[in-house]
This record gives sequence, C-alpha cells and structure tokens, in this order.
Amino acid sequence: MRRSATLKAALVAALIISGAEALRAQSLDAAFAGKTITIYVGYTAGGSYDLYGRLIARHLGQHLPGKPTVVVQNMPGAGSLKAANYLYEVAPRDGTALGVVVESAALEQALSNPAAQYDAAKFTYVGRVATSNNIFMMWHTAKVQSLEDAKQAPSLLASTGPGSIAETIPRLTNALIGTKFKLISGYPASTEAMLAMERGEVDGSSSSWAAVKVGKQDWLKQSKIKIILQTTPERTAELPDTPCLGEIGTNAGDRQVFALYASGSAIGRSLIGPPAITNERVAALRAGFDAMVKDPEFVADAEKINVELEPLPGAAVARLVEAALAVPLAVRERAIAAFGR
Repeated sequence: MRRSATLKAALVAALIISGAEALRAQSLDAAFAGKTITIYVGYTAGGSYDLYGRLIARHLGQHLPGKPTVVVQNMPGAGSLKAANYLYEVAPRDGTALGVVVESAALEQALSNPAAQYDAAKFTYVGRVATSNNIFMMWHTAKVQSLEDAKQAPSLLASTGPGSIAETIPRLTNALIGTKFKLISGYPASTEAMLAMERGEVDGSSSSWAAVKVGKQDWLKQSKIKIILQTTPERTAELPDTPCLGEIGTNAGDRQVFALYASGSAIGRSLIGPPAITNERVAALRAGFDAMVKDPEFVADAEKINVELEPLPGAAVARLVEAALAVPLAVRERAIAAFGR
C-alpha cells in the first residue's frame, strides 16, 4: 500500500511538471509567434557588423518558439553607441529588440566615454557569432605605410564616431606611442570611410578584416592597401606580418592599455538585448542562438559569404563583459588620461 501511494505521488508530480513545461512552451510560442524581432546594427550596411547581423537574421527565427520573423535595422551613430543607448533606454524588453554593437562598448563605459549612457553589465547577452579583428589600412599612395611611418609624418584617418575602434585606437597610439594620426570625423561606418580613402579624401581608414577580405578582394589582390595594425592580442595566421595591439607599447603601463582594447576581440560580433528581459525569454533566445550556430544551413551560409564563425554562449559573453568592466584603476587612469577625458 505504501509503495503504491509513493508511485501515485511520483506520477502526480511528473504530470504536474510535464504540464508546467507544456504551459511554458505554449507561453513562449505565444510570446514570439506572429511577432517581428528587430536586430539593430550600430553601423550602416556593408560592414562586418551588418554582415553578421543579417546572417543571424536569416536563421535565428527558425530556432525560436513560434518562429518569429527577424529583420535588421541599421542605426549608425557615435561608433554604434547610439544603438547601444537605444537598446538600453528605449527598446522593448520582451525579446523583440536585439542588437549588434561595437565590441568595446563595455570598455567605453568603464573609461568614461560620455556617449556611453548605459550599464553594460545589465545588457542581455544572447551569444557570440565570431571573434573580431579590426584592421587599420593605408591607401597605397599614402606617404605613411607603417606604424613607424605614422610616428614620423602626419596622416589623415577616417573616423566613424567617438565610441568606435576607428577613433579610439588612433587616439591611443597618438598618446602612447607617438603616432601622428589626424582623425577626420563624420563617417557613419567603415563602408563610407573606405570610400573616402579610395577617393583620396583621407590617407587611411579602419574596418574589420572579415569585411575587407570579403568585400575588398580586389584591393588585396592589387595591393591597393597596406594593413598597418590589427586589433588582436596576437598576430593572426592570416596577417602574420602585421603588428597587433598586444605587442605595441613602450612600457608595461601602456602595454596594459593596448591589451585592454585587444581583449575586445574576444567579445567580437555578439548579439545583445536590453536589460530586464524575463528569464524564460532569455533562456529561449540563448537556446535558439546556440541551436542556430550549430545548424548546417547556418554554417553553410557563413561559408558562402566567406565569414568566420567562432560561437560562444551568451553566459560566457556576459563573463567577458564583466572582465572588461573590471578595469584595474591604474590602467583605467592611464587610458582616461590618453583620451583626455
């Protein structure tokens, strides 16, 4: 009798749990079915942020409850911090607004960039598609063709905003290793910056290596550009002759500052959301993202457009952001002094 009662209790408990799970699944289906999820990309079309954002948009909906439609909306401004601020302050917190923004967003907050009006620790981190390697390039006719040249002669670089890698890195190299880059502001993204370089309006510009090797293969084949710096901790296999952030700096303090920015490479092209999305919806978004990056159709699409994949779950991305925010005081002060903030 006692055993029978125990079995009945276990059966009832299992039925309750199963029913609760079914109700949760129905609730999530209702939350996303018939809805449109918008991915806000912090730059104009054509660059790697846009490239990865649209890659995600083509596949994510198929892996979420209710199979919602997923679209991309470009929101350039302040080196993508406009989009970050929008996600933090304005966007709906129901999982229907996501974003792809600059990988140094947490650092910009930690280093007192006034354009960073958010707490990066509170964003929802859905997952990373790939690490990033931003490069600085000079047009083949420019006088400056190396970092050493840039210490000897001034050159004009296109800037895409105060929170962008295109501006922060040259400002750091000017302050810490003595380069003489002059930033020309007003370009919304790397697409326009590279066009300005090609037209001769500036000597050089910045973009991601992924975007350049996909969209500017003719430049590479014809030696139209010289890549003078990559923003990784170590030189990559594809650019073995190009200096990286992790190796420059004349003293330990300066090398720590450069290493700090090189660490953003690990955050890379990540998908984020506003704060305060419910735990159930965060779990659904992360599970859908994790399933998407393993989907053979997604992988084949990435191979078709010739972009690299190095996925990372959202919880792991959140830990990288926490580490970026925990900037040692001495490094923080050195960087803030370099930026003149």
